[in-house]
Amino acid sequence: MTRRVTVVSLLTALIAAFLAPAASAAPQYREYVSLGDSFVSGPFIPLQRLDPLSCFKSTQNYPSVLARRLNVESFTDISCGGAQTKDMAGVQSGFPGQPAPQFSALKPTTDLVTVSIGGNDIGFSDIILTCAGKSVLDPAGAPCKAHFGDSLAQRVDATAPKVAAVLAGIKQRSPNAQIVVVGYLRVLPPSGGCWPVVPISRGDVPYLDGVQQQLNGMLGAQAAASGATFVNPYDISLGRDTCAAPWDKWVEGIIPTSPAFPVHPNAKGMAAVGEQVAAVLAGTELATV
Repeated sequence: MTRRVTVVSLLTALIAAFLAPAASAAPQYREYVSLGDSFVSGPFIPLQRLDPLSCFKSTQNYPSVLARRLNVESFTDISCGGAQTKDMAGVQSGFPGQPAPQFSALKPTTDLVTVSIGGNDIGFSDIILTCAGKSVLDPAGAPCKAHFGDSLAQRVDATAPKVAAVLAGIKQRSPNAQIVVVGYLRVLPPSGGCWPVVPISRGDVPYLDGVQQQLNGMLGAQAAASGATFVNPYDISLGRDTCAAPWDKWVEGIIPTSPAFPVHPNAKGMAAVGEQVAAVLAGTELATV
C-alpha cells in the first residue's frame, strides 16, 4: 500500500511539474528589432547577409543568436556597420550605409528592441588607428594618452544626450517594447597589452580601457534613466580581448585569427553576448544598473 501511494505521489508531482509554468522562463516576444553599429552587425563573420550587403550583417551576430534563443515570431535586424546615433532617425549615407533610418524598423507592435550605439560617435576607428600609429615610436609609453588627454572622456559625455534621444525615439515609436541597451565587449586587457601584435603602447592600454569603461558606464546610466535594461558584455569578457589566445578571444585584433573585422567581435563573442542578453531577459542573470 505504501509503495502504491508513493508511485501515485511521484506521478502527481511529475504531472504538476510539466503543467506548471517555469518561473524563470524568458518572456515570449513576438516582434524583435535590433538596432546598432558594427559591434551588432558583425562584419566579415560568416554568413554575411545581403539586406543590404553594405551594412555587413552576419547571420551569427548577437541579435541573430538571441532571436533563435527566444524563438521570436518576427525578427528584424537593421543594424549597420559605421552607424552613429544620428543614423537611428536619419539615413546612413555612404559606405557602409543603408537607404532607410534604423528607426523605420520600429512599429507600435514591436515588443523587444536591442540597441548598441555610441562607439562611432566618439570616433572608435579613428582612436584605434591614431593610437596604433603613435605606438610605433613609443611602444612602452603612453603617446595616445598624451595626444588625446581628456578629450575622449569629453566625447563620451557629449554622446550621452544623443543616446538618451535614441532611447526616447524607440519608446515613442514602440511604446510597449522591452528595450535592452547592450554595451561593448572588452577590447583591451586591463594593463600590459601585447604590442606589436596589437599595436597599442603599454601605457595606453589602461588609458583606453578606462575610456571603454566610461563609454559602457554612460550607456548603463542612460538605460537606467530611460527605464531600459542594460546588459554589459564587458563584465563577462575578461581574458577574451584582442590580446587573448586565438581560441580564447571574443574580439579580434588588428590581424584577425578568425573570420571577423579587425578589432571587432568574432562569432564566439557574438554568441556569448546573445546568451548573456537571453539570460538577463530570462531572469537568470541580473541586469547591470
